[in-house]
Amino acid sequence: MFLFYINLSIIIILIICFYLTRKTNTRWEKINDYLGIVTNTINSVRYGNLTTKIEPLHSNNPSYQNVTESINRMVETLNDREKMIVEYQTELMRQNTLLETVINSLSDGILIVNEKNSILKTTPKIENWFGQKHQDLVGKSVLDFIEIDEKVNLHKAEKVNVFIKHNPNKNFQLSAIKLFVDEKKRYVLLITDITNEKQLESLKEDFIATLTHDLKVPIVAESNMLNFFLEGKFGEINEKQQFALEGMKKSNRELVNLVQIILDTYKIKETGVKLYKENITLNEFLSDIIAEMQPIAAESNIQIKFNVSTNRSIMADKLQLGRVVKNLISNAIIHSNSSETIEIETGEIPGYVTISVIDFGQGIPKEEIPLIFNKYYSSTKKFRKIGTGLGLYLSQEIINSHNGEINVSSTENVRTEFCIKLPV
Repeated sequence: MFLFYINLSIIIILIICFYLTRKTNTRWEKINDYLGIVTNTINSVRYGNLTTKIEPLHSNNPSYQNVTESINRMVETLNDREKMIVEYQTELMRQNTLLETVINSLSDGILIVNEKNSILKTTPKIENWFGQKHQDLVGKSVLDFIEIDEKVNLHKAEKVNVFIKHNPNKNFQLSAIKLFVDEKKRYVLLITDITNEKQLESLKEDFIATLTHDLKVPIVAESNMLNFFLEGKFGEINEKQQFALEGMKKSNRELVNLVQIILDTYKIKETGVKLYKENITLNEFLSDIIAEMQPIAAESNIQIKFNVSTNRSIMADKLQLGRVVKNLISNAIIHSNSSETIEIETGEIPGYVTISVIDFGQGIPKEEIPLIFNKYYSSTKKFRKIGTGLGLYLSQEIINSHNGEINVSSTENVRTEFCIKLPV
């Protein structure tokens, strides 16, 4: 009987173990199935499918529900982020396309080179001017396609004239801009076609030269005729007539000087200043000029005073230097206003002699002083007086050709001094 109960107990224990084992296996199968669903979902997300979700489980286990909801929210967030990224990428591509279109439509050519001048990127203009496609240009030296003055640093060039071998009949200018990209040096080279500007400038200069040359003949003839009238060769003239003729002669003289200055400017640009130097005694040279300019100053009730402090001899072109001094005296007369005196002074500094022309008139505004030697700049325009601005430009060119300097100092309504320095 005892043995019966033992056997019965063992059978009951086995039945219980079988039941528990079967229940545990079922639970593990459910866990494995869920983990499989999660793994498949994560793999789908990994490969870019952000529409995959885990279906809600009909389970009383809250852990499953929390994991399911967390994964689904993560997928939704990733999906939203991907849409935002796609929108940003689309906008960037649109902006990049717009920028590239604008750059490619520029009349200037743009290329990017490294510090060894190897071409990295070009625009269609460069391809056209260089005669090769972009892919054929990349990696080649830009110096294989252009010629530039050996003294010019390509990476610091600013509006430097260059010659493009594939377009020998055109004129180009180049400017460089330095870039820093990923700690590497890059340079943007901007090339501009200035052929039309050069042609227009040449036509303008030729037109001015031809026009002024043709104008000079009748103006000189008019001057001679006025002299004949004033000398009484066509009969006596009364005071009113003489006054009118003197005024006409003064205007004629200014017009002759104006035409001559324009012609000289053209000649200097074409051939430079040609000097014929000779030994000049400074005092005698300046005395002759003052004697010539004194009557002109007298017409404006101005006296020219000569303050002598040296009498050195210098080697200079007497004609060209005389033109500079006369121009400075003429300007002093024009700008003296009510002042009655213009002073001419000579002096010496180490290695140089100086000639100063001083007036005590309206002066030059401080902001205009750096501009007065520029070509075509003229402060006389605002005072309604004849002036091209070329006189001081020509004066500077002539003095520079003598290896000298011309400077100005001025205080408005007090004093203006132009100082010529010439090497001894």
